[in-house]
Amino acid sequence: MNSDQLAKMRSVRMHDVFPRLGLTGESAALIQGEGDAATALGRLEQAGFLGEAVKLLAHALPNREAVWWACMCSHHTTPADLPEADRAAAQAAEQWVRKQTDEVRREAFDHAQRAGFGTAESWAAVAAFWSGDSMSPLGQPKVPPAPHLAATAVTGAIALASVRLHPARREDRLRRFLASGREIAGGGVGRMEREEDR
Repeated sequence: MNSDQLAKMRSVRMHDVFPRLGLTGESAALIQGEGDAATALGRLEQAGFLGEAVKLLAHALPNREAVWWACMCSHHTTPADLPEADRAAAQAAEQWVRKQTDEVRREAFDHAQRAGFGTAESWAAVAAFWSGDSMSPLGQPKVPPAPHLAATAVTGAIALASVRLHPARREDRLRRFLASGREIAGGGVGRMEREEDR
């Protein structure tokens, strides 16, 4: 999929995104100075820097699409015995994608707190919360989240989903996740079937 097909990334300026990625060494050198996010993404993938590519895509997508991507990735590796608190966090994150109100956003964070911030689902919910205009409790002066925080939570959610239950599947999962993210960047749904527990 070329950059023309990744419509959701078209307005991304790499000079804004690159400092947020925290890349070093070969992966940083590979995309240093690249102006086009889609080209940079392709370079990282082709060189096998899959975790770095996930990070770039999380920062390049609009928050709504990035949170949806985290939800799709977490769903792919959701175990059958996922605790109810984590299921509620996942549902709240998906609800925020569909209805981006402050109430839904804060409910997502409440569920993430109850879940204990230990799963992909809870970090998808945190990403939804950090996509709003304030991290302060209701009635308090607004404290806007830093621009990179939602993408950082998305990256964390996807990292957790990639190693859940079967860490040896990480690379294959990240490739599937990146294909899903590219589909979302192109305006698609990016849905993946839940992986079999085996």
